[in-house]
Amino acid sequence: MDWRLPFSTGIRRVISAAAAVSLALLWAADILVLLSVTEPPIAPTTWLPVFVTGPLAALALPSARYPLPFPARALGVAATSLTLSGLCLFVPVSGTDIGYLEAFALLFLIIRALAQVYPVRTMAWTVAALAVSMLMQALRTRTLGGFFAGSYMVTIMLSLGIAVGCVVRATEARRQRAVRDVRQAERLALARDLHDLIAHHMTGIIVQANAARTVHATAPEKVEPALDAIARSGTETLESMRRLVRVLREDGHQALRPGDLLAELGDLVGEFCRHRSNAPAARLEASAAVRVSRFSPEVEATVLRVVREALTNVMRHAPGERVTVRLDADPEWLRVTVTNSARLRPADHPAGGRGGFGLIGLHERVEALDGTFWAGATGSGQWEVRASLPRPVTDTGPAM
Repeated sequence: MDWRLPFSTGIRRVISAAAAVSLALLWAADILVLLSVTEPPIAPTTWLPVFVTGPLAALALPSARYPLPFPARALGVAATSLTLSGLCLFVPVSGTDIGYLEAFALLFLIIRALAQVYPVRTMAWTVAALAVSMLMQALRTRTLGGFFAGSYMVTIMLSLGIAVGCVVRATEARRQRAVRDVRQAERLALARDLHDLIAHHMTGIIVQANAARTVHATAPEKVEPALDAIARSGTETLESMRRLVRVLREDGHQALRPGDLLAELGDLVGEFCRHRSNAPAARLEASAAVRVSRFSPEVEATVLRVVREALTNVMRHAPGERVTVRLDADPEWLRVTVTNSARLRPADHPAGGRGGFGLIGLHERVEALDGTFWAGATGSGQWEVRASLPRPVTDTGPAM
């Protein structure tokens, strides 16, 4: 039973298991009450809540692949329950016609409708129909006193269910707003980085053009290498500008300049090790292709961001474990992998848990550069963060 609640995987499993066990016990109680009826004949309204409306309401809860969407299923259950309540007015009492499974399954349907059904108008109609069907169950007592007493208890249950559903809905709304804010902030941060990189490229182009004009008369053989460098810098600048426009699809900063990727990663890993003096040392590995290649500045900045966030998560969630940072490259991709030797529990999932959105921001940044990002547990139980970034800049000689 997957309710898609805005909690961690472990908490969702506990909630689903508790709900399933509760419904099973309620159905067992309905069956025991039905078996205790000793006065024949037993009216159909006595066993219909046990074997028809109750199980139907419970089966409408799970997020299985039903042909009908959840609001349609919930409205069908409400209509069936209302029909049975109306039928009870014309059938003599031979036992209890109110099923525990049906009543609580209707309550869980209300909570789920409040938490998950969009748009708001559809949610309102669904919750109203389910609430009326719960209130009308009090008619099955066939007495005025029973109706008022039953309505009183059902009203209390409805109030608690509506409160829980609204809290879950508000929690999910806040989480979605936080995710949007993180993604927007990451787009703007990447746009600022690209702006600084473009400014750096343009400065180099201007310097190279002035140098070529200066040496044109005295050393004309140096003009062609300068023009090649200008063309190369112009290509890099154009590619960065295209990424800048694509990233800015929606509406305390330090300037970013391209540098030595391996040197900066070494400083980052070294600083990480200094903060963990009693833990195994982290290790930086780079393939031969990475050591002899050059990458676009925005790719280098993103790799640094990925490694920094991954090491921060290790420091927070597994401070005593070994960490390996690995870089590999081929003609088309640069791949960075950060592996932690700890076997993290499901509750330690850092993405979206305990208010953390760092991995969500990394996913947005990597995708903005047409890359791929993945974070999770491997088959051996290690925690791993992987990012693959395209290489728009091929290996070239040094610029003039």
